[in-house]
Amino acid sequence: MHSSTKVSYYSTEFVIDCGEDWLGEIVDWDVEAIFVTHAHPDHAFGLKKGAPCPVYATEASWEMMEDFDVEDRRTVPEREPVQIAKGRESPSITVEAFPVLHSTHAPAVGYRVRAGPVEVFYAPDVAWIKDREAALSGIRLYIGDGASITRSMVRKPGNVIIGHAPIHRQLTWCKRLGVPRAIFTHLGSEIVQGDERMLGAEIRKLAKERNVGQVEIAHDSMEVTLR
Repeated sequence: MHSSTKVSYYSTEFVIDCGEDWLGEIVDWDVEAIFVTHAHPDHAFGLKKGAPCPVYATEASWEMMEDFDVEDRRTVPEREPVQIAKGRESPSITVEAFPVLHSTHAPAVGYRVRAGPVEVFYAPDVAWIKDREAALSGIRLYIGDGASITRSMVRKPGNVIIGHAPIHRQLTWCKRLGVPRAIFTHLGSEIVQGDERMLGAEIRKLAKERNVGQVEIAHDSMEVTLR
Protein backbone atom coordinates (compact mmCIF):
# COMPACT_ATOMS: atom_id res chain seq x y z
CA MET A 1 0.00 0.00 0.00
CA HIS A 2 1.08 3.60 -0.46
CA SER A 3 2.69 5.01 2.68
CA SER A 4 0.26 6.37 5.25
CA THR A 5 0.81 7.17 8.92
CA LYS A 6 -1.67 7.33 11.79
CA VAL A 7 -0.87 9.57 14.78
CA SER A 8 -2.59 8.76 18.07
CA TYR A 9 -2.62 10.65 21.37
CA TYR A 10 -5.10 9.38 23.94
CA SER A 11 -8.46 9.40 22.08
CA THR A 12 -7.35 11.79 19.32
CA GLU A 13 -6.19 10.27 16.03
CA PHE A 14 -5.45 11.52 12.54
CA VAL A 15 -3.78 10.19 9.39
CA ILE A 16 -1.10 11.71 7.18
CA ASP A 17 -1.43 10.93 3.45
CA CYS A 18 -3.83 8.65 1.65
CA GLY A 19 -2.46 7.40 -1.67
CA GLU A 20 -4.34 5.82 -4.55
CA ASP A 21 -3.96 2.29 -3.14
CA TRP A 22 -6.33 3.31 -0.33
CA LEU A 23 -9.14 4.32 -2.70
CA GLY A 24 -12.36 2.69 -1.44
CA GLU A 25 -10.64 1.49 1.76
CA ILE A 26 -11.16 4.53 4.00
CA VAL A 27 -14.93 4.67 4.44
CA ASP A 28 -14.75 3.20 7.95
CA TRP A 29 -11.72 5.15 9.16
CA ASP A 30 -12.59 6.61 12.56
CA VAL A 31 -10.14 9.50 12.76
CA GLU A 32 -10.46 13.22 13.38
CA ALA A 33 -8.72 14.27 10.16
CA ILE A 34 -6.54 13.36 7.20
CA PHE A 35 -3.58 15.60 6.35
CA VAL A 36 -2.03 15.57 2.87
CA THR A 37 1.65 16.36 2.32
CA HIS A 38 1.21 16.94 -1.43
CA ALA A 39 -1.12 16.04 -4.27
CA HIS A 40 0.82 13.29 -6.04
CA PRO A 41 -1.26 10.12 -6.64
CA ASP A 42 0.66 8.04 -4.10
CA HIS A 43 -0.09 10.57 -1.34
CA ALA A 44 -3.55 11.93 -2.11
CA PHE A 45 -5.55 10.02 -4.72
CA GLY A 46 -7.14 7.69 -2.16
CA LEU A 47 -9.36 10.69 -1.40
CA LYS A 48 -10.85 10.97 -4.90
CA LYS A 49 -14.19 9.51 -3.82
CA GLY A 50 -14.35 11.44 -0.57
CA ALA A 51 -13.32 11.01 3.05
CA PRO A 52 -15.11 10.15 6.32
CA CYS A 53 -13.57 13.15 8.09
CA PRO A 54 -12.15 16.63 7.42
CA VAL A 55 -9.20 16.71 5.03
CA TYR A 56 -6.38 19.24 5.53
CA ALA A 57 -4.11 20.28 2.65
CA THR A 58 -2.31 23.37 1.43
CA GLU A 59 -3.94 25.71 -1.03
CA ALA A 60 -1.60 24.44 -3.76
CA SER A 61 -2.65 20.83 -3.09
CA TRP A 62 -6.35 21.70 -3.10
CA GLU A 63 -5.93 23.27 -6.52
CA MET A 64 -4.70 19.90 -7.80
CA MET A 65 -7.45 18.03 -5.92
CA GLU A 66 -10.21 20.35 -7.06
CA ASP A 67 -12.34 17.55 -8.54
CA PHE A 68 -12.05 15.24 -5.50
CA ASP A 69 -15.37 14.42 -3.84
CA VAL A 70 -14.27 15.69 -0.42
CA GLU A 71 -17.00 17.57 1.44
CA ASP A 72 -15.07 18.98 4.42
CA ARG A 73 -12.03 20.70 2.89
CA ARG A 74 -9.73 22.63 5.16
CA THR A 75 -6.72 24.65 4.04
CA VAL A 76 -3.50 24.26 5.98
CA PRO A 77 -1.57 27.54 6.15
CA GLU A 78 2.20 27.09 6.09
CA ARG A 79 3.92 27.69 9.46
CA GLU A 80 0.63 28.22 11.34
CA PRO A 81 -0.12 25.47 13.89
CA VAL A 82 -3.44 23.63 13.61
CA GLN A 83 -4.94 21.81 16.61
CA ILE A 84 -6.77 18.49 16.29
CA ALA A 85 -8.81 16.94 19.11
CA LYS A 86 -11.50 14.28 19.52
CA GLY A 87 -13.64 16.71 21.49
CA ARG A 88 -13.43 19.75 23.73
CA GLU A 89 -12.27 17.69 26.71
CA SER A 90 -9.78 15.54 24.76
CA PRO A 91 -6.04 16.21 24.65
CA SER A 92 -5.13 17.92 21.39
CA ILE A 93 -2.41 17.33 18.82
CA THR A 94 -0.74 20.31 17.14
CA VAL A 95 0.22 20.04 13.47
CA GLU A 96 2.39 22.60 11.66
CA ALA A 97 3.14 22.51 7.93
CA PHE A 98 6.68 23.31 6.75
CA PRO A 99 7.39 23.86 3.05
CA VAL A 100 9.76 21.28 1.59
CA LEU A 101 11.24 21.06 -1.88
CA HIS A 102 10.24 17.94 -3.79
CA SER A 103 8.17 18.76 -6.88
CA THR A 104 7.36 21.91 -8.81
CA HIS A 105 4.18 20.30 -10.14
CA ALA A 106 2.89 19.28 -6.69
CA PRO A 107 4.34 21.56 -3.99
CA ALA A 108 4.89 19.63 -0.78
CA VAL A 109 5.05 20.16 2.96
CA GLY A 110 6.36 18.18 5.88
CA TYR A 111 4.45 18.16 9.16
CA ARG A 112 5.84 18.89 12.59
CA VAL A 113 3.53 17.17 15.06
CA ARG A 114 3.36 17.87 18.80
CA ALA A 115 1.44 15.77 21.33
CA GLY A 116 2.14 16.41 25.00
CA PRO A 117 5.93 16.59 25.48
CA VAL A 118 6.75 14.77 22.22
CA GLU A 119 7.42 16.34 18.81
CA VAL A 120 8.14 14.55 15.55
CA PHE A 121 8.68 15.63 11.95
CA TYR A 122 7.20 13.73 9.01
CA ALA A 123 8.38 14.27 5.42
CA PRO A 124 8.00 11.17 3.21
CA ASP A 125 9.05 12.98 0.01
CA VAL A 126 11.73 15.61 0.42
CA ALA A 127 14.74 16.99 -1.45
CA TRP A 128 15.25 19.95 0.89
CA ILE A 129 13.58 21.49 3.96
CA LYS A 130 13.40 25.26 3.56
CA ASP A 131 13.46 26.23 7.25
CA ARG A 132 15.23 23.13 8.50
CA GLU A 133 16.29 24.50 11.89
CA ALA A 134 12.74 25.45 12.86
CA ALA A 135 11.39 22.19 11.45
CA LEU A 136 13.79 19.83 13.22
CA SER A 137 15.08 21.55 16.37
CA GLY A 138 13.94 19.75 19.50
CA ILE A 139 12.11 16.90 17.79
CA ARG A 140 12.25 13.39 19.22
CA LEU A 141 11.89 11.56 15.91
CA TYR A 142 12.45 12.34 12.22
CA ILE A 143 10.40 10.28 9.75
CA GLY A 144 11.83 10.82 6.30
CA ASP A 145 12.21 9.85 2.66
CA GLY A 146 13.48 6.32 2.00
CA ALA A 147 13.86 6.60 -1.78
CA SER A 148 17.60 5.85 -1.69
CA ILE A 149 20.44 5.37 0.78
CA THR A 150 23.42 7.22 -0.72
CA ARG A 151 22.51 7.77 -4.38
CA SER A 152 21.26 11.29 -4.86
CA MET A 153 17.89 11.57 -6.59
CA VAL A 154 17.93 15.37 -6.40
CA ARG A 155 17.76 17.35 -9.64
CA LYS A 156 18.05 21.08 -10.31
CA PRO A 157 16.12 22.01 -13.45
CA GLY A 158 16.40 25.74 -13.78
CA ASN A 159 18.18 25.88 -10.39
CA VAL A 160 15.05 24.59 -8.64
CA ILE A 161 15.71 21.66 -6.29
CA ILE A 162 13.36 18.70 -6.82
CA GLY A 163 13.41 14.96 -6.16
CA HIS A 164 14.49 12.92 -3.15
CA ALA A 165 17.33 13.50 -0.72
CA PRO A 166 19.21 10.28 0.06
CA ILE A 167 19.06 8.84 3.56
CA HIS A 168 22.68 9.76 4.34
CA ARG A 169 21.93 13.44 3.67
CA GLN A 170 18.82 13.40 5.85
CA LEU A 171 20.84 11.79 8.65
CA THR A 172 23.30 14.68 8.33
CA TRP A 173 20.39 17.08 8.85
CA CYS A 174 19.52 15.13 12.00
CA LYS A 175 23.12 15.27 13.20
CA ARG A 176 23.37 19.03 12.80
CA LEU A 177 20.16 19.62 14.76
CA GLY A 178 20.61 16.97 17.43
CA VAL A 179 17.77 14.68 16.36
CA PRO A 180 18.30 11.37 18.21
CA ARG A 181 16.18 9.00 16.13
CA ALA A 182 15.09 8.52 12.52
CA ILE A 183 12.76 6.22 10.60
CA PHE A 184 12.68 6.07 6.81
CA THR A 185 9.44 5.31 4.99
CA HIS A 186 8.00 5.53 1.45
CA LEU A 187 10.82 3.24 0.40
CA GLY A 188 12.40 3.09 -3.05
CA SER A 189 13.30 0.00 -5.04
CA GLU A 190 16.86 -0.04 -3.68
CA ILE A 191 15.53 -0.96 -0.24
CA VAL A 192 12.36 -2.85 -1.20
CA GLN A 193 14.22 -5.19 -3.55
CA GLY A 194 17.50 -5.33 -1.62
CA ASP A 195 18.87 -7.44 1.22
CA GLU A 196 17.21 -6.02 4.33
CA ARG A 197 19.96 -7.18 6.69
CA MET A 198 22.79 -5.68 4.65
CA LEU A 199 20.96 -2.44 3.93
CA GLY A 200 19.93 -2.08 7.56
CA ALA A 201 23.56 -2.46 8.62
CA GLU A 202 24.64 0.16 6.06
CA ILE A 203 22.04 2.65 7.29
CA ARG A 204 22.94 2.05 10.95
CA LYS A 205 26.61 2.68 10.09
CA LEU A 206 25.68 5.98 8.44
CA ALA A 207 23.67 6.93 11.53
CA LYS A 208 26.51 6.02 13.89
CA GLU A 209 28.94 8.16 11.88
CA ARG A 210 26.55 11.07 12.41
CA ASN A 211 25.77 10.40 16.09
CA VAL A 212 22.12 9.62 15.39
CA GLY A 213 21.37 7.12 18.12
CA GLN A 214 18.69 5.01 16.47
CA VAL A 215 17.64 4.53 12.85
CA GLU A 216 15.10 2.12 11.36
CA ILE A 217 13.50 1.19 8.06
CA ALA A 218 9.72 1.36 8.22
CA HIS A 219 7.63 -1.74 7.54
CA ASP A 220 3.94 -2.51 7.11
CA SER A 221 1.88 -2.03 10.31
CA MET A 222 4.89 -0.61 12.15
CA GLU A 223 3.97 0.93 15.51
CA VAL A 224 6.16 3.37 17.45
CA THR A 225 5.37 4.60 20.96
CA LEU A 226 6.97 7.83 22.20
CA ARG A 227 6.68 9.07 25.78
